[in-house]
Amino acid sequence: MKDMKKIYSSFEEAVDQIEDYSTIMVGGFGLVGIPENLIMALVEKNVKHLTVISNNCGVDDWGLGLLLKNKQIDKMIGSYVGENKEFERQVLEGELEVELTPQGTLAERIRAGGAGIPAFYTPAGVGTPIAEGKETRMFQGKEYMLVTGLTADFTLVRAAKGDRFGNLVYNKTARNFNPEMATAGEVTIAEVEELVETGDLDAEHIHTPGIYVQGLVQGEQEKRVERLTLRQEA
Repeated sequence: MKDMKKIYSSFEEAVDQIEDYSTIMVGGFGLVGIPENLIMALVEKNVKHLTVISNNCGVDDWGLGLLLKNKQIDKMIGSYVGENKEFERQVLEGELEVELTPQGTLAERIRAGGAGIPAFYTPAGVGTPIAEGKETRMFQGKEYMLVTGLTADFTLVRAAKGDRFGNLVYNKTARNFNPEMATAGEVTIAEVEELVETGDLDAEHIHTPGIYVQGLVQGEQEKRVERLTLRQEA
């Protein structure tokens, strides 16, 4: 059927169209909901000079941290960098350009970009270095700064289930940034744990409609823990 999406046979095929100097959005929060197999395929492809938009940059040995370690990222737009020592090293040594954004503002910038909204005003960051050089205005006696929406050449997301029309369902907190990012990429590629037939998903519980998705690839997820904390014995 004409509305069925491209189903890639491998993760390597799924990222084949991503070239040097691309801007990519990558779903996930910490290590939850990250398209880990697509990231690994980008590592193997060795595509360079990427601008990456994601909440954070993984950890040193997993997720986007692998791209960072391989010197494939030139610029990172995100909101949290605290779990990655290589990230810190590259920033301090001037090897990586970073644009830090308050987490809520980052989410709204992505949502705005996907909705075709070029910019909006927010109070978050006013009076801090983040506001330097930004246009500001007063609304109802409060100062707001202008920030731009975000879009990308490619968006990589992770879903629990997807059907052949590209409709996606995320698992609990793995939903995080994935739905908003799926709307903001010129090409959105979904890594799904389970690929089902069209009609198998409950229409009332679809998180990302297939209109936003251009291709899918199925793969197992390796569940890693970002930070393990154990209770001390009494």
